[in-house]
Amino acid sequence: MKLSLGINLGYAVNKYIEPEVWARITAEEIGLRYVQFVADLLNPSLTDEIIAAQVKRIVNACREYDITITSMFTSTFTRVNHFLHPDKEVREYWLNWFKRFADIGAKLGAKSMGSHFGIFSFDAFEKRYDVLLEEAVRKWQQLSVYAANIGYEYLIFEPMSVDREMGNTVSRSLQLMDMVNQNSAIPLKCCLDVGHAPDPAERDPYPWVEQLGHLSPVIHLQQTVLHKSNHWPFIPEYNDQGIIKPAKILEALQKSGAKEAELLFEISHREHHDTDFRIIEDLKKSADYWKEALTNANKSGSITWD
Repeated sequence: MKLSLGINLGYAVNKYIEPEVWARITAEEIGLRYVQFVADLLNPSLTDEIIAAQVKRIVNACREYDITITSMFTSTFTRVNHFLHPDKEVREYWLNWFKRFADIGAKLGAKSMGSHFGIFSFDAFEKRYDVLLEEAVRKWQQLSVYAANIGYEYLIFEPMSVDREMGNTVSRSLQLMDMVNQNSAIPLKCCLDVGHAPDPAERDPYPWVEQLGHLSPVIHLQQTVLHKSNHWPFIPEYNDQGIIKPAKILEALQKSGAKEAELLFEISHREHHDTDFRIIEDLKKSADYWKEALTNANKSGSITWD
């Protein structure tokens, strides 16, 4: 099984937003080379001129620090309804938005992109579930055609924690992928998050990895406790109480039949004086913690990683 270790750039949003800064920090201080770029660092709604200038800076910074952008994803500010918005014109807006996001990613060298599947409002969930779900499926299929034409290999969606946000059980996640892939130009796969706390009957993260790991080329890593999604770093004070153990995640991933995957940290530090100045330190410790686990697993001959 071939693995790579990297990071979701959500950690940089509103903190280390300059491409030259987050690229240097990621490579030289955290010690990682693979990143998942997030829309909150370069929103497709910005003007063409701003996007072009930022893309140039990002490409140059990544080249200087040997960073590879492997995928594109939405983030905190863009965690909204998207293809399940109750209004048709808003759904169309988001389809065009994702196409522009795909254009940005193509220029940055990404081979996959994604988001959550879509989010229902409470009212739409109760009254228009089937109709809007069909609409969302069509939007993902339309996006797949556009993405395929500009060089993407697959799309990804992240199973979320409640019914309205979609994919909160293994069977529902499989159903969503099956619905889209019946008429998709490139496959829709999933982006598991080992810390999500979905349906109360399925809150153990390890069966998720065992059952969906072979369909999840990207996996978000965070430390957490059962029934929550804390997005903690992998540092001693949290590892002592957390349920995410690298060896168990790697074992579950192997049981899934996965041949390769990107393991990406998705760690959040809330805006607080006690943590705001230890972000980089915590991320470096998290990277070192997982590098040690991957190196130990590599000794057994079961995996390779970079």
